[in-house]
Amino acid sequence: GEIRTLTVDPDKKNTGIGHALLEALELEAKELGLTRLFCLSFETDFFTRHGFRIHDDELVDPEVYAELVRSPDEGVAEFLDLARVKPNTLGNSRLVKNLD
Repeated sequence: GEIRTLTVDPDKKNTGIGHALLEALELEAKELGLTRLFCLSFETDFFTRHGFRIHDDELVDPEVYAELVRSPDEGVAEFLDLARVKPNTLGNSRLVKNLD
């Protein structure tokens, strides 16, 4: 499963809110039968503290990736007020966590 967006008000950082949100997402993912979560993020310290690891290998087959590239992700583009966004060109890191 993909964690698309996880954000906390800067005034509320280091209060446990991010941890609680991520813990709830992981619990729901397990209940859905997912075995792995991934995200693209600049907040690598936060995610690695919670068991994620930076992942440089391919997560999906090249054919699946090609299909994903052809499928527009309007959410990120809309958020940034851009016409479109190329995959992982914003300088963020891909992080993965296997769920036990």
